[in-house]
Amino acid sequence: MTFDFDTPVDRRGSGSIKWDIRGGELPMWVADMDLRTAPAVREAVARINELGVFGYTDTDEKWREAYCAWWRTRHDYAIEPDWLIFTTGVIPAISTAVRKLTTPAEKVAVLTPVYNIFFNSILNNGRVPVEIPLSRSVGADGRIGYSVDFDALEEGLADPQTTLLLFCNPHNPVGKIWDRETLAMVGALCAKHGVTVVSDEIHCDITEPGKSYVPFASVNEINAKITVTCIAPTKAFNCAGMQTAAVLSEDPFLRHKMWRGLNTDEVGEPNVFAVPVAVAAFTEGGEWLDAMRAYVFGNRAYAENYIRGNIPEIEVTPADATYLLWIRIADLLREGEDSADFCRFLREKTGLWLSAGTQYRGDGAEFVRLNAACPRTLMEDGMDRLARGVKLWRERK
Repeated sequence: MTFDFDTPVDRRGSGSIKWDIRGGELPMWVADMDLRTAPAVREAVARINELGVFGYTDTDEKWREAYCAWWRTRHDYAIEPDWLIFTTGVIPAISTAVRKLTTPAEKVAVLTPVYNIFFNSILNNGRVPVEIPLSRSVGADGRIGYSVDFDALEEGLADPQTTLLLFCNPHNPVGKIWDRETLAMVGALCAKHGVTVVSDEIHCDITEPGKSYVPFASVNEINAKITVTCIAPTKAFNCAGMQTAAVLSEDPFLRHKMWRGLNTDEVGEPNVFAVPVAVAAFTEGGEWLDAMRAYVFGNRAYAENYIRGNIPEIEVTPADATYLLWIRIADLLREGEDSADFCRFLREKTGLWLSAGTQYRGDGAEFVRLNAACPRTLMEDGMDRLARGVKLWRERK
């Protein structure tokens, strides 16, 4: 089957956060796609809509089996059905974990730069973020790479006040798929220091064709015992507005704490579309997903080649997951400037709206994030605007 990813979808006036913008602007910031989701997902929504009754609903055996079969066949991880708990979203689940698995004023570790909403979940709940910078290096090919600084990680985890690690696997924004050895080492250090892991794996299905990720809890018994994993179809199938996700834990104590917390926080019940959408995505959406991955990574390749040939002052970080480009702009910045300054200028002068890396902390002041999940014509437009913006930025007085 072939799928049309080239035809633009006009989302203006639809209530879209991304597209609620000024005329002539091009938003390439927030992490949702400008691609229509899988036909199977749209058909599931249509069937519910046709009923015309939108009452209370619940998860069922089909929902559990859809998750279990997908992770078993796609990710070689044997999930038991009773490990799964429904939640309306990964971020509500992370906030619940912060509230229920730590106490006020305790510390929550994160590996920066990292998804900015992690900090909201920590700070809004009266906890203290512990920023552990990823190690950035330049390989023999001259390209940027990231890894975990295990000495810095152990120092952060060894603090008795640090009781939780929010882990991003694959990593947003740098697009890193963590290898099994890294995951085992992170798990071992967390177990050594009594730190629970919440692993956000929402980007796990958006990998370069031919590559797959390793679920954190699947690595060994140590990781399994200390981990709450957050998963969902929403990022891969572009249905975040359906508010459908799951958490799982092999450990019965952690699982009960999360079940109790999600329900007392009132984020443990599905709306009428949430279960059918997830089932359709995981049982019928595989062919669409593979086609989408190929298309989006084609966009990534186009952007990398364009930047290399036309904007050599900036550099795309190599990535094997997510549809997000992490672009280093350090050579454009004068003393006292950061990526937020550049993004404001870029939007004002060209209409291109990117995410400033400052919000992800770590070395984000030197980076911007660009969403490549769009029709190729929008990617081409975005690259032309970026080149024009860089030129104007460099010509400033």
